[in-house]
Amino acid sequence: MDIIKLSYYRGHRFYFLSSWACHCSSQYQNIKSMSASPLHDVVLINVMASEEDAAVPTKSSSLSPEYADDELSSGYRLPPSEIRDIVDAPPTPVLSISPHKDKVLFLKRTSLPPLSELAKPEEKLAGIRINRKSNARSRMSYYTGIGIHDFEDDDTLGSEKLIHGFPEGSKLKFVTWSTDGKHIAFSILEDQEDDGDAKIRVWVADVETGKARPLFQSADVFLNAVYLNYVWVNNSNLLVSTIPASRGSPPKKPLVPSSPKIQSNESKSIVQTPTYQDLLKDEYDEDLFEYYATSQLILVSLDGTVKLLGEPAIYTSLDRSPDNKYILVSSIHRPFSFTVPSGRFPKKVDLWSADGKFVRTLCDLPVAEDIPIGKDNVRKGMRLLSWRADKPSELYWVETQDGGDSKVEVSPRDIVYIQSAEAPEDEEPEIFYKLDLRYGGVSWGDDSLALIYESWYETRHVRTWLVSPGSNDTSRLLFDRSYEDVYSDPGSPMLRRTPSGTDVIAKFKKEDKQSTYLLLNGSGATPDGDIPFLDLFNIDTGEKERIWQSDKEKYYERVVILMSGQTLGDLYVNELKVLTSKESKTENPQFFIQRWPERKACQITNFPHPYPQLTSLQKEMVRYKRRDGVQLNATLYLPPGYDPSRDGPLPCFIWSYPGEFKDKEAAGQVRGSPNMFAGIGATSPLLWLARRFAILYEPTIPIIGEGKEEANDSYVEQLVGSAEAAVEEVIHRGVAHPDKIAIGGHSYGAFMTANLLAHAPHLFSCGIAQSGAYNRTLTPFGFQNEYRTLWKATDTYIKMSPFMAANKIKRPILLIHGEEDDNSGTFTMQSDRFFNALKGHGALTRLVVLPFESHGYSSRESIMHVHWETDRWLQKFCVSNSSEANTEDVCLNSKVDESKATEVSNNKAVASVVFEG
Repeated sequence: MDIIKLSYYRGHRFYFLSSWACHCSSQYQNIKSMSASPLHDVVLINVMASEEDAAVPTKSSSLSPEYADDELSSGYRLPPSEIRDIVDAPPTPVLSISPHKDKVLFLKRTSLPPLSELAKPEEKLAGIRINRKSNARSRMSYYTGIGIHDFEDDDTLGSEKLIHGFPEGSKLKFVTWSTDGKHIAFSILEDQEDDGDAKIRVWVADVETGKARPLFQSADVFLNAVYLNYVWVNNSNLLVSTIPASRGSPPKKPLVPSSPKIQSNESKSIVQTPTYQDLLKDEYDEDLFEYYATSQLILVSLDGTVKLLGEPAIYTSLDRSPDNKYILVSSIHRPFSFTVPSGRFPKKVDLWSADGKFVRTLCDLPVAEDIPIGKDNVRKGMRLLSWRADKPSELYWVETQDGGDSKVEVSPRDIVYIQSAEAPEDEEPEIFYKLDLRYGGVSWGDDSLALIYESWYETRHVRTWLVSPGSNDTSRLLFDRSYEDVYSDPGSPMLRRTPSGTDVIAKFKKEDKQSTYLLLNGSGATPDGDIPFLDLFNIDTGEKERIWQSDKEKYYERVVILMSGQTLGDLYVNELKVLTSKESKTENPQFFIQRWPERKACQITNFPHPYPQLTSLQKEMVRYKRRDGVQLNATLYLPPGYDPSRDGPLPCFIWSYPGEFKDKEAAGQVRGSPNMFAGIGATSPLLWLARRFAILYEPTIPIIGEGKEEANDSYVEQLVGSAEAAVEEVIHRGVAHPDKIAIGGHSYGAFMTANLLAHAPHLFSCGIAQSGAYNRTLTPFGFQNEYRTLWKATDTYIKMSPFMAANKIKRPILLIHGEEDDNSGTFTMQSDRFFNALKGHGALTRLVVLPFESHGYSSRESIMHVHWETDRWLQKFCVSNSSEANTEDVCLNSKVDESKATEVSNNKAVASVVFEG
């Protein structure tokens, strides 16, 4: 299945496609969890205000009556209608393309869920959060309906046919196509009364008729979705993870513990772990985790026949072989750990036949508590076991040769092995490839072609090798580059779907040529912004030919998936068919079908503009330099109809997130496109365009450590330098009032915000910091991209912590935090302690803690209240801020040295001349 989803994180758009599996695995991501801490001296939000009670300000230039100081703790509040209307706009459906690319599902979504969804009881166990009613991960999003469209012969979409037969108001999840595209499976959460169960059942629908029905004939079979859900074993059978029928009631917490809580390191092992949340704490937690995570696998056919496979266990993944003969079954087991989350628990991978018979155990790894800190460090033993996409049933996996420790110098560092599932148990696996960097994924084609990737985070080095799996031919290095250097990114090979449902590299031919070509799909980063492309890449000569490129004048277009190649046989360039998206600054993304050689684009969607009130907003990518010569860039947004010569400077909201780089040239490269649609998510700072703010969005804040230099040793200096350059740019352009510039950020951006108010108070009138970490001594074994420990870089940890500079913060700072923050390092206690440190020095500050919210905020009540708090703060301390008050603060409170104060004064004088015409 190919899922196409327009999603926004910090305002950036991401397309998620299931067929694009591992091509960009040089970009590492760590998802970690945490628990919250008790709080005091905070504003606790617990009562929802009605729509009618929310006053809407008519002007943004003065503090509105709805922000009266005697009502600041009166419950949940709603922001002005200008913001509220955008947040409540219906979301665009998610598209799912069928295996044969002949149909598409429109998965319907609703806007923000109510807070009551988050308030449902949950268990925090082994780094995950479990809804004990539904026996699934808590805080999941759902679909409300499914529509089916056929792709017509003229590349248009046929009329919509709704999947029907399930109860009205159902919450749908886990939508998957059968390999032949004739059926879809999905789950339904059946809500009951507050004191009742809300279990998940599996349904199946016939794609031709749209009729849906429960998969199991028995109404007592429920999905266990703590780790996995179900997988199509073939076109008529699914393997489903279910709640064991004999499970019984959950374990009860003993009134008296059976023993003290003991952890020991008498073996003197070196165990350095991040500040994980929600870890197991005692034997009761272990029992509770095992209770909810244990599932029974059931093989069920579309005619209702069921068969139990294996014994109940904590199964974490299922992966069928391309020929449907075998299944890889992964599970975790005791002894559990109180130090690391479940992803590092003892792990076993077994090989089963498709009918559930045990074949052999491939590996059984011990608990991994001792993985060294660092992104280039990995677990010992077999890892990333999977099936070759181009073979019926051939396994491949990776084993580290350095013990998982990047500090160990060894060659090779990783070895990729392959072995047939039918090989005798005592047969040694075949070495497929040896790597001197860390394994980063593989794209399979056939016996003559595969691409294997390796990367090294410390140097940002990435390599792509072309190999011939079926022969002993010498491999060839195709690309050798820094992945920070986006201008040199050659793109990723497009994939085609095989009859068995896997995705392999698409190989193309020309009518008059004998050579074989790959189709490289790239983002096309340039100094003028991204210009996506398709390149024909001759694998024999290495030559490239650009056959398609986005319109760079007005539109941003990109190729999403390959639509041709659904039948066996050669692919020809002049028969190419692709799905593209197209958008502009003011036109929201729509999808098109393009065919070669005509190259005519046929539009298949017509999604309405999500916020027509901002259709004419202004967007520009701006470039400027830091004082040390580093090139910086940002996206400047201005409200609809704004004219600087007529309207003068605006209050300005700067929102950013620092990034680490090893190369200053790469740090200065432009990312994104000036023609991209302004995606305004529910939590986006771009909402304040509707309140007549200028928004400087994501100005680059590079923290650079070239060669052996450590970037964070000069973090504060580089941070302030980048912020000064950004502020000078918006003032110079005449769009921002120098006394009315606010700074804000989320997570590491909140950390940035607090540091800027401490070390550069002359730049900003106020700050908004969401879900940040402010005291780095509370994350002693590394944070963000810092992998030295507190004891190795004590001065850096102290200097980077705005908590240690709380006495220097004189600007108003609004702190917001989810009470159930689950992100590593940003536990809620960080904001609680920072608030008390600020209050202890008389700082103007406010702390808002959002009940039931985690690191990112998701309920409508919470998000609306965050916007109310933010808008109030901006109206009071940015919009209403006066030059006289700002100058007094700089001179009396900021402790800026005399030369800096003079420089700031001169800059403002120059800016005033510009503003006055």
